[in-house]
Amino acid sequence: MSSDDPTAENPDPQNSPFRVEQVSRDEAPQFVLPLVARIERAEPPHRTDALETAARAVLVMLSDERSLGDGEWAQAMRDWQDARIRKVVRRARGAEWRRAEALPGITVTGKSAEVRVFPPVPLDGWPKDLARLQVSGTDLDDPEPLPPADGTAPVLWMSPDVDMSAGKAMAQAGHGAQLAWWELSDEERTAWRDAGFPLSVRTPGAAQWRELVASGLPVVRDAGFTEIAPGSCTVIADHPALR
Repeated sequence: MSSDDPTAENPDPQNSPFRVEQVSRDEAPQFVLPLVARIERAEPPHRTDALETAARAVLVMLSDERSLGDGEWAQAMRDWQDARIRKVVRRARGAEWRRAEALPGITVTGKSAEVRVFPPVPLDGWPKDLARLQVSGTDLDDPEPLPPADGTAPVLWMSPDVDMSAGKAMAQAGHGAQLAWWELSDEERTAWRDAGFPLSVRTPGAAQWRELVASGLPVVRDAGFTEIAPGSCTVIADHPALR
């Protein structure tokens, strides 16, 4: 099992606290945010927990002090966010995971999932121990029905119309969380971070999805480089502060 290389065509909010160059996302040098999911053969993570953990990993990276101001990752984060917010999710197990953990980054743990996020790198500048990891269609399952989403916490709604591998969906969930983060005020970001970034990932019915798309909430539109058609709406970021 493996994940693929997702890229999203996202809104370009002028008030983004991270975007600093006034050029188009395509004209800017392109970077990618690497994420590695730990997927052991004997006990793979549950699909939804993997998506939620990947989304939290992106938020943890965005809010980490090393990503801000004069932090050691801040320039890489600015370079990445001045271009398309590309994310690539790869898988690791055993010795591969131990080598990934030895590289600078942050590991975020869910109920069954572990995801390590790394500072952005140029598209052709991956660290050797990450470049060798597989990136193709990872499939994961949820062994039990999911409870309804908690309406008081953020929800990342996944399109019921688009089939994605788990790796692709993890990246898309990360995109959705990032768009919500960009839209929040400083106080709202701080409150979300201090609460530990509570969120859930769910798939609505067709009628609810149509309402969400028309609601004005942040929406991820995929650029169509892999798996799905360009312009496909994949995720709606439903944060209570944005309703």
